[in-house]
Amino acid sequence: MTKTGLVFGTAAFLLVIVSGVSARDFRGEHHRSSARNGHDHTGGWSRGGFTAEDPGVQSGDPHAGDPLPGLTDSQLALFNAGKARFEVVQGVGNGLGPRFNLNGCATCHMQPAVGGTSPPVNPQVAIATAFGARNDLPFFIEENGPVREARFKYLPDGERDGNVHNLFVISGRIDGTGDASGCDIRQPNFYRQAGRDNLIFRIPTPVFGAGLVEQVPDSVILDDHRAHHGKKSALGIKGRPNRIRVAEGATNLGSDNTIARFGWKAQNKSLLAFAGEAYNVEMGITNELFQTERDEKVDCQLAATPNDVTRPDAAGLDMLSDINTFAAFMRFLAPPAPSSTTPGGKASIDSGRILFEEIGCALCHTPTLTTGNNATVDALNNQPVPLYSDLLLHNMGPGLADDIVQGQAGPHEFRTAPLWGLGERIFFLHDGRTADLLEAISAHESGSGADASEANAVIRAFNRLDEEKKQDLLNFLRSL
Repeated sequence: MTKTGLVFGTAAFLLVIVSGVSARDFRGEHHRSSARNGHDHTGGWSRGGFTAEDPGVQSGDPHAGDPLPGLTDSQLALFNAGKARFEVVQGVGNGLGPRFNLNGCATCHMQPAVGGTSPPVNPQVAIATAFGARNDLPFFIEENGPVREARFKYLPDGERDGNVHNLFVISGRIDGTGDASGCDIRQPNFYRQAGRDNLIFRIPTPVFGAGLVEQVPDSVILDDHRAHHGKKSALGIKGRPNRIRVAEGATNLGSDNTIARFGWKAQNKSLLAFAGEAYNVEMGITNELFQTERDEKVDCQLAATPNDVTRPDAAGLDMLSDINTFAAFMRFLAPPAPSSTTPGGKASIDSGRILFEEIGCALCHTPTLTTGNNATVDALNNQPVPLYSDLLLHNMGPGLADDIVQGQAGPHEFRTAPLWGLGERIFFLHDGRTADLLEAISAHESGSGADASEANAVIRAFNRLDEEKKQDLLNFLRSL
């Protein structure tokens, strides 16, 4: 089947949903600049003196979204084909639903460019009732809030759940691709689940530089894990990989004992698995990896299954399934480009980089890993990967725990979130609970004893810094 979608690209869709609010509202314009001791700080002055503040989202042209340098002409053509399909907005006749969270890859991954994360204005608000769909807007979805998916911790019988429960249904939707007026399924009762403390959220992870991450050998991850053991031990930092093992049950198409690395809990092994699962779970579009509809009610099936397949009768790149082109697009995306001067000036950023190392942030947020020297794509071969992550799971304490188990990742564990591109992100942490970088840092500290976050000692060291040094570190993080 040919995936034409409703709109090629998101431009027309965004003209509808972005009116009235601009990205400028999230770019920290209220923050002030000051010059002290040769540092062009951002931050604030109060009667009590200088106070460190989040400098806010970097302004100007995006520093991400380009293809990797060094791609061949044919690889660049594949990148562009994948990007075009990544931007398609799907309809019910293409397989959207019956249950879904959004209608396109780029509608989730669009800040600051295609491949990113939650945008300034949440497209889920408009999609809820678009084309006559009968949906109520969930209470946790807001126009100026992050794109979210919902998961339930437990099933009614007390067994663990952890699966995505889609926000919307296609019931009543009549768009340019099909008519779902005969579908009468309903949304989950999110209020009820929240009242039972059984509801958690996730926001989209950016995929810039994902092909480099995919090519980091397990041996490099394990060598980094063993490095600085004494320092890590003294600070209570442990970490462990999320290996794909039969003993824990196959997780997203793997049981080969290798290290998974994508997703909030490093639950996805590869970009192809990541693409196939997201297409099925987030949009309801079945594919060659996930062939079964998540809701099989007959009146809600408007496209042949699987919805997305390889097309052997097509020519050239049109033969490829969507998920294969999605994976290629993500694989060939370049990492974000950091700034050496913004925010706060070069001296402040350089100071913050040193402090990041000194207080222990870099013991989990490893500045650079490397790809192997045997990649089939030359542009991915023997390359530095400045992602600021060790790709390991860490116990983050009760304050961040979501009580979800994925593979070997336990209820309190998350993969160290890569920090590259942080300067252009609006929302932070797995559930998007804050847009303030200082609040996100503070949230890393919680618990004690066996429940202690592995970041506690590092956050306490951050809290002991004077305000100007805190500002330097914040400026460094926002320069990434």
